[in-house]
Amino acid sequence: MRQYIVDAFTDKLFHGNQAAVCVLDKWLPEELMMNITRENNFSETAFAVKSNDGYDLRWFTPGGEINLCGHATLATAFVLFNYYEKNADNITFHTMSGDLFIHRQQDEIVMDFPAYRLNETPVTEQMTKATGHTPVRAFIDRDLMLVYEDEQIIREMSPDFDEMIQLDGGGVGVTAPGKEYDCVSRFFTPKDKINEDPVTGSAHCMIAPYWAEQLGKKEIHAYQASERGGKLECRIQADRVVIIGKAVLYSVSELFV
Repeated sequence: MRQYIVDAFTDKLFHGNQAAVCVLDKWLPEELMMNITRENNFSETAFAVKSNDGYDLRWFTPGGEINLCGHATLATAFVLFNYYEKNADNITFHTMSGDLFIHRQQDEIVMDFPAYRLNETPVTEQMTKATGHTPVRAFIDRDLMLVYEDEQIIREMSPDFDEMIQLDGGGVGVTAPGKEYDCVSRFFTPKDKINEDPVTGSAHCMIAPYWAEQLGKKEIHAYQASERGGKLECRIQADRVVIIGKAVLYSVSELFV
């Protein structure tokens, strides 16, 4: 079985967020997909199967299957446009989060995702223990989002993951207004056995709507300040978030499974 490794949300190798992509003729047993994911040990491995009107798409972390992933969707679209659907400019992915509409625009890939809800929740002492800093606001949907006043806090944050794993939500996104960008963020997922995700499209389904509301603008230029780093261009359209990014191929390999 062929597997592609792609660096997403970047135009340079060894930056952005790496994802493994397997394009299948039919679904593998779930245990085998989890074993492949754990063997890769990336934050995400994506599996896609062609359907009548697009592709069925699933995402797995080393901790289990999740319902939405931005960078692995970008990586899968990159693989399909370049190796399987060379004459196509549009792909629809059928996923646990509904249909995702993907468009190729020169060397960029435009992805239409559902926006998360901004359900405000009280700031707690546990949030401060977990991150080392007291957020000014907190919001919850699938993930927890903590807002801080200064991007330097985000860049220098050294979380206590034993404390963080006790917080509500799946992952924990931390964000602040940026100087060069509209916002700066990082995203931590110890519950999925990956402490920090390098660049996270799905987290910006929450981060981008928040900053769009705060800044009074529809387009958000975002930077995820992980060690690898990544840039995301986000556009708010009603209850959807359009996320635009680039990707580069790292490797193609054969899996003997």
